[in-house]
Amino acid sequence: MKVIVLGAGILGVTSAYQLAKSGHEVTVVDRQPGPALETSFANAGEVSFGYCSPWAAPGIPMKAMKWLFMKHAPLILRPKLDLAMLSWMARMLSNCTSERYAINKSRMLRLADYSRIALAELRTETGIAYDERMQGTLQLFRTQQQLDASAKDVKALAADGIPYEVLDRDGCIRVEPALRHVRDKIVGGLLTPKDETGDCFKFTNALAAKAEALGVRFAYGTTIKALDVEAGRVRGVITARDGDRERERMSADAVVVALGSYSPLLLKPFGISLPVYPVKGYSLTIPITDAARAPESTVMDETYKIAITRLGDRIRVGGMAEISGYTNDLGLARRSTLEHSVTELFPGGDVSKASFWCGLRPMTPDGTPVIGPTRIAGLFLNTGHGTLGWTMSTGSARLIGDLVSGRTPEIDAKDLAVSRYG
Repeated sequence: MKVIVLGAGILGVTSAYQLAKSGHEVTVVDRQPGPALETSFANAGEVSFGYCSPWAAPGIPMKAMKWLFMKHAPLILRPKLDLAMLSWMARMLSNCTSERYAINKSRMLRLADYSRIALAELRTETGIAYDERMQGTLQLFRTQQQLDASAKDVKALAADGIPYEVLDRDGCIRVEPALRHVRDKIVGGLLTPKDETGDCFKFTNALAAKAEALGVRFAYGTTIKALDVEAGRVRGVITARDGDRERERMSADAVVVALGSYSPLLLKPFGISLPVYPVKGYSLTIPITDAARAPESTVMDETYKIAITRLGDRIRVGGMAEISGYTNDLGLARRSTLEHSVTELFPGGDVSKASFWCGLRPMTPDGTPVIGPTRIAGLFLNTGHGTLGWTMSTGSARLIGDLVSGRTPEIDAKDLAVSRYG
């Protein structure tokens, strides 16, 4: 079939690669001049198969109220008269129950573990290098209360057969030796040893080159104006080249929407209500000046919800959740929070040399991505992965490859479809 993939981020490129391997004629359309130049550009670098949880969790409403008054808050809310924002927040709050948390986390862990297998096979198949490490994620607790609260995550990991280890202070230092300099600031941690790290931008660009070698065409600098739908079936996409007023119709037998936070805007005119909303995240990329004081893998600072990850000769510090709509402004206060977390746990780095970035994460109210067909024949979605697009990309791409091709997926994907929202 002729398949158009909308979006050249990590989800779009992995989808295109899998579809090309299935024998389809694939075109990827993106407004940027190259792959992975928006949300996939400088994310936290975590590939978190085990550290994989919905933001909507029991106790989050009370924590959120507390966070709003913290100087270095993991959550920043800028409310506005936006029905999409208000509806998304209401739906998220409805998922902050023990029952919904267990269901949503189980879905996420299922897809994440499938992606772990898919990424390993893809790495062997292609030989792609992207500053990858396979040394796990250490969720670091500064208080006994945080350590005690991790019991719900331990229960979910055990139920799904995901390896984990609860560590005391010395155990954390064994895994991350640089923490010995700040041992008095930590009480323990939760290690998920199967987690990995890597540069999402490097990976996406390398895989895009592999996809091109398979015959995938990339239409960069091309704005997506609308879907072309006729008689309940997608027929293609209406586009325009940068600086060109004339619109072009690109025909296709199937279209995969992998536009992240912008997916709902494209789908709304066709009566598809997709509850995906942008939640801005920030990152710093800092050159390593003293390897002995740098993390070995990823340390997740539970207090500030910030990940500190080693990527080759750099440290990537990423996190926070800012609900403020479709804005890409870089707030200096957000940089201060990132600097505070990394310098407290790994003092000695030169944050003055850091590059500062932000991206819009496409979040669903339940934390679970939306993957699969829509009520419009030939139209498929691969979006809504939130903070875990890098983690879940390879498994999500395999699902899309199977679903578009009419094959039965290797894992259950029915509860990932947009139909779950009614």
